[in-house]
Amino acid sequence: MYAPRDVRVEDRPAPEIINPTDAVIRLAATCVCGSDLWDYRGINPVTQPTPMGHEYAGVVLEVGAEVTLVKPGQFVIGSFFASDGTCPNCRAGYPSSCVHREFVGGCQAEAVRVPLADGTLVATPAPPDPRHIPSLLALSDVMSTGWWAAIAAEVTPRSAVAVVGDGAVGLCGVIAARELGAGRIIVMSRHQPRQKLALEFGATDIVTDRGDDGAAAVREMTEGVGADAVLECVGTPESMQQALHSARPGGNVGFVGVPHGVQVNGAELFYSHAGLRGGPAPARRFLPDLIDRVLDGRIDPGKVFDLTLPLEEAAEAYRAMDQRRAVKVLLQP
Repeated sequence: MYAPRDVRVEDRPAPEIINPTDAVIRLAATCVCGSDLWDYRGINPVTQPTPMGHEYAGVVLEVGAEVTLVKPGQFVIGSFFASDGTCPNCRAGYPSSCVHREFVGGCQAEAVRVPLADGTLVATPAPPDPRHIPSLLALSDVMSTGWWAAIAAEVTPRSAVAVVGDGAVGLCGVIAARELGAGRIIVMSRHQPRQKLALEFGATDIVTDRGDDGAAAVREMTEGVGADAVLECVGTPESMQQALHSARPGGNVGFVGVPHGVQVNGAELFYSHAGLRGGPAPARRFLPDLIDRVLDGRIDPGKVFDLTLPLEEAAEAYRAMDQRRAVKVLLQP
């Protein structure tokens, strides 16, 4: 990305092993993330040409001398944050806050170098069926992030859940809430194709209102009190306020939308008795379990990819998502 709305596909030097803990991956698939649109729209500054993308799945080409847990030829999925797997934060279940973390960028490419490979990558038991690759790719970010939203909001069996945001992360949050046994899943959405997919993933109700009207609709559906768990999957001041107002007293909000301009009223939060937890998903923590769920057919988050393009058409992928012609675009290197 050279500047807002200026995406170019160029030849770059092939990635190489730099540190003995690195791996180089040939990508089977990559994609555009909703968070990439913050840069595309100029909300995040782009001051120089920047390799884009942080979601990846593919085959290991080469590993450094200190890598022992993955080997060339294996199909792997990894987190958007590289982690060593051994620091106190990793051991506590928060590898995305690893004291040695590195952002894994430049993944909208044919190949990528992944630092800290042993603590970041998870191999599938065997080369996957091609039909599973979109769902395995989704685990690298959006499915892990949706899962984290549900875990952070403490979704439990029979709980009432509200999902704020109908993008790929919100839709994956619906999958997570269903897998965790939620009794009711209310999705905030005004877009019919996304509503249809949300219902397919397990949503029980659709609310088209936003803001306080949307929160009031959630309360009306939940005995007048609000949802037990709310998944905030957007990151704007409006979405955060709607999420907090949709939670019942003593409920929890899991916020995973990267915040832009979000401020929380301390007094309002104090008197709401609501819990608030979020941050970048500890994706590596969830990958083994989610890989099993994909391979045995329990979840199919790859359905969030409603447009597939060759890598050479990455600029069109950004346009399609920016214009909401696509939920999420898969790019084939």
